Amino acid sequence: MTAPEGVKPVDEVVEICRDLLRIDTSNPGDGTGPGEAEAAAYVVGKLREVGLEPQVFESDPGRTTVAVRIAGADPDRPGLCVHGHLDVVPANAADWQVDPFGGVERDGCLWGRGAVDMKDMVAMILACVRDLARTGTVPPRDLLFVFFADEEAGGDLGSHFMVKEHPEVFDGISEAISEVGGYSVTVEDAQGVEKRAYLLQTAEKGIAWLRLTATGRAGHGSVPNPDNAIVHLAQAIERIAAHKWPREYIASVRELLDGLSALTGTTWSDEDLDELLEHLGGAAGFVRGTLSDTANVTMLDAGYKHNVIPQQAHANIDCRFLPGHEDDLMDTIRTLAGEHVAVEVLHRDISLDAPFSGPLVCAMVDALRSEDPEAEVLPYCLSGGTDNKALSLLGITGYGFAPLRLPKDLDFAPMFHGIDERVPIESLHFGVTVLGRLLRTC
Repeated sequence: MTAPEGVKPVDEVVEICRDLLRIDTSNPGDGTGPGEAEAAAYVVGKLREVGLEPQVFESDPGRTTVAVRIAGADPDRPGLCVHGHLDVVPANAADWQVDPFGGVERDGCLWGRGAVDMKDMVAMILACVRDLARTGTVPPRDLLFVFFADEEAGGDLGSHFMVKEHPEVFDGISEAISEVGGYSVTVEDAQGVEKRAYLLQTAEKGIAWLRLTATGRAGHGSVPNPDNAIVHLAQAIERIAAHKWPREYIASVRELLDGLSALTGTTWSDEDLDELLEHLGGAAGFVRGTLSDTANVTMLDAGYKHNVIPQQAHANIDCRFLPGHEDDLMDTIRTLAGEHVAVEVLHRDISLDAPFSGPLVCAMVDALRSEDPEAEVLPYCLSGGTDNKALSLLGITGYGFAPLRLPKDLDFAPMFHGIDERVPIESLHFGVTVLGRLLRTC
């Protein structure tokens, strides 16, 4: 099939995003989900429709990654990787106002699991690739587009698989862009004048997903037992939850806070920044998560019968550490866990910290200001993680840039992995225009 001539990215980005939202790619992280194969096949079809021939990689049955490269004008210049992931976290339909896999259009938004994380960006990427191919545009340098599997479970079957098993795909690539950055927040200065700032992600905390296993003495539920595994685990959890992690302001965080202070006229100090962060609305949670290392209990598993004290009890802990903090975090967790609780690392990944400078950053800022001339662009550190971690193992410097101009009253950041996830249609139009400009000029 030949794609219609004269179609622009802004004309088809919404349809592509809607189609992707209607494909369930839930990734529970235990191998039970539907996988990414159907979404990958959709991507492949859209690429072939405009004359491109992508590569398809399967790490496990149904766990599919797609890659395609467009050659640039300067073959000696290092290339840019533009990537997104096809999987999403699970959604409980009973909690939502709409079918999370219905691709519903409502109140000027597309609703669905992945609308924010990150099928919106995947749709923008795909629309831009199709436009480059349709128009025969030769970008300044090689552009590699990758649609990864398995990001929501750490990327072992996606980006890490590709880096380990197929590093040749990334030959000649030096930089990358993906989630989570480039979206706007609206703030007010001391005179009540609204200003829009875009948060460009330059850093990421590292990841340590841990499993605590408490061991005690099994016994009858009617008999007092001072060596109760569940009690040992509960005490460890309480100590971890109560621990006050020391603050450290890394460069990207400090630069964000200074920039926000200049925009709003609100002063801040290392000891007092609550008033300043209030300007960010829901995005403040992301920033608070980058002020220190963190450890949150996310899963519990203990016991098998009401009248039996089990020998073991388990908890999963999601730890995130600032650059250079991994060893200190692990030592602290082991100390807090105590003598009765073993600490096992289920998954770990590195922290990232890239400069807020250089030609690519300037190109991203220029692309944003081409559509929003009054925009301010500030760096920030992501409290979560992205597939840029895996690419960094090949020496690729990654940034978060999924450009979206958002309404000031949309509480956007909490929708990552949240309920009633949605993206404004006008934001998709803005984003695909900015991204298209970047790819033609960077």
